[in-house]
Amino acid sequence: MPTQAVSPVPDFLYGTAWKEDRTPALTELALRKGFRGIDTANQRRHYFEEGVGQGLAAAYRAGLVKRDDLFLQTKFTYQGGQDHRLPYDPAASLSVQVAQSMASSLDHLATDHVDSFVLHGPSSNYDWTDADVEIWEAMGKERDAGRVRLLGVSNVSLRHLQQMAATRAELPAFVQNRCYARLGWDRAVRMFCGERKIIYQGFSLLTANQEVLHHPLIANLAASVNATPAQVVFSFARAIGILPLTGTSSADHMQQDLASRDLMLPPNAVQTIESMAG
Repeated sequence: MPTQAVSPVPDFLYGTAWKEDRTPALTELALRKGFRGIDTANQRRHYFEEGVGQGLAAAYRAGLVKRDDLFLQTKFTYQGGQDHRLPYDPAASLSVQVAQSMASSLDHLATDHVDSFVLHGPSSNYDWTDADVEIWEAMGKERDAGRVRLLGVSNVSLRHLQQMAATRAELPAFVQNRCYARLGWDRAVRMFCGERKIIYQGFSLLTANQEVLHHPLIANLAASVNATPAQVVFSFARAIGILPLTGTSSADHMQQDLASRDLMLPPNAVQTIESMAG
């Protein structure tokens, strides 16, 4: 197994979903603005992974970054989450589909490994199934072969994670979920992760929580610390143990989002935001 060091996990991830033809330029722009973690998926329905690779190549050529500077995360997506543009043979076994998807991702991203490989979502909304067990074992083989450094799961419930643990499977390094304030910012899953040293990645922190972004409390807090409401939400997320993703297409917002790393909220403000909608 190769012995290259795992790239450090960055404190902000740039998400590349829903970018289509803008994907190469926005990936390069995110790197230019200072992002070092890029999240994608080998799912053409919502992502253009090959475009991410084109953006990376442009950044390498410009001397902005080297591969070793970056944390690259991609995903395996079941056929039910794909459109007709599959990155694997649908007639193949699930284990072979995982291997084919990873080979395709490495080609798209012009690299010999990704730093994180995430199951895009379990096969069932309710249970951790035998299919998920097979997929997870196949993902582990990609890691053991050196093509992957760390493994994760996305779009999971506490029940999924508890059932996964009950199979005595290796637990993920990452859980990536859409994070709703009205559900306590996914509190139950975050607690599970915190107890087991799993890094919780939160996405849609802004788009799923418009009521919070426009809440007078957030506006007043943002004004008092000379920040934007979005910066307050990202700073809050870090304070409760969330590694945030942003998918903004705005250069100004990229810069503002990254600047939120320097914003420290008072503990009472963190407690208030955590409880205000959940």
